[in-house]
Amino acid sequence: MIDVEKFYQWVGKTKSATGLISLNTCRGMEALLDRPPLLQSGDPLPPLWHWLYFHEIAQQSALGRDGHPKKGGFLPPVPLPRRMWAGGRFEFGVPILIGGECERLSTIKSVEMKSGRSGELCFVGVEHQLIVDGTCAFREEHDIVYREDPKPGDAPILPLSAKGNPDFSQIITPSAVMLFRYSALTFNGHRIHYDRDYCLDVEAYPGLVFHGPLTAVLLLQMGLEQAGERALKAFDFRAISPLFDVAPFELRGWHNGSEIELQAVNPQGGLAMRAVATFC
Repeated sequence: MIDVEKFYQWVGKTKSATGLISLNTCRGMEALLDRPPLLQSGDPLPPLWHWLYFHEIAQQSALGRDGHPKKGGFLPPVPLPRRMWAGGRFEFGVPILIGGECERLSTIKSVEMKSGRSGELCFVGVEHQLIVDGTCAFREEHDIVYREDPKPGDAPILPLSAKGNPDFSQIITPSAVMLFRYSALTFNGHRIHYDRDYCLDVEAYPGLVFHGPLTAVLLLQMGLEQAGERALKAFDFRAISPLFDVAPFELRGWHNGSEIELQAVNPQGGLAMRAVATFC
């Protein structure tokens, strides 16, 4: 049993970074999403594209087994080896403009141990504020989960069944190139997204893991296309089970008044991610 109390000293820890919201990086994301290069300097940064900026630039010698920076700096040194993006909640305020400067202020808000079907879990909650000219333009609550390594002979955990009869849907065909390009755009060294041998032999996955944030971007993009001229107020998502690059998966959505409900569904019909976009 992990003594979580020694990690409570990380609660309240902060760090900040300031950077340019470059147009060239947006061009890379437009290409990844097969969108024409229409964005220009001075345009608002599309929602969730802030993940393309404010990377943690760690020395090669400071990386852990999985390619992430070693824990114990900003994040607590949780002795569980597997890291996943569990979810996030977002509040949108004033636009963040492409070509302008922006500050990100990050704060550890919580550390919590739980027991799940796959063993011990540690959840770390991080708040990010994106600040433009002294004003908080955007707020994110980021949930990270650390897990145990799989045990030999462990049966795969079957996800919940997804909701059917969507109002609209989209098929996504993942590829190793798509995952590599998003990893490059976000300076994400996590090996589950590009190192197939590591995925199969160490973390016992059936293929490369599709990025949770990229799934959230695709879900929200589909929701925005359905929302028309309505302004986005908030977005919440929760990762339920991983998606892989071995087969196409489906995005589904439902209109619900001021909200659009969204789900990512694996090839077997299992729920991979659920999300809600709220509009003014």
